[in-house]
Amino acid sequence: MHPRPTYDDANLILRLYEMRREPRMRQARAWFSATCRGVQSYDALMKLAPGGSDDNASFRMVVSYWDLVGSFVASGILHKELFFQSGREMLVVWERVRDLLPSIREAYKDPHYMQHLESVGNELAAYMQQGSAEGYEAFLKRIK
Repeated sequence: MHPRPTYDDANLILRLYEMRREPRMRQARAWFSATCRGVQSYDALMKLAPGGSDDNASFRMVVSYWDLVGSFVASGILHKELFFQSGREMLVVWERVRDLLPSIREAYKDPHYMQHLESVGNELAAYMQQGSAEGYEAFLKRIK
């Protein structure tokens, strides 16, 4: 039996939501949502968002934010199922970087880069598929 979520879990989710509302983070999320689609390799990412550019900073801000959130979930600091009920934006980010991540890891020589985004993103995908495999497929078509 899984422990019930606590008020601390709810407060952490609200705090994470507040962080997403910060102006620079909103700008980064808007860029990611509108622009970061279909990027399959590190080289393609560097063409889209060259190192040192605002776009590159936006990419790094979004994926590192969601990796941070993933670390809270993976370590048990944040109740997993409670997060999954409202964390669909993480899944958008994960599905858009899923195919890109291996080439980033290769370029960085870091096999663990964004490991929490990956592990929790995969768990969130499975959670959504359990609820409705058809709904998950429709979700993927909308975001890719």
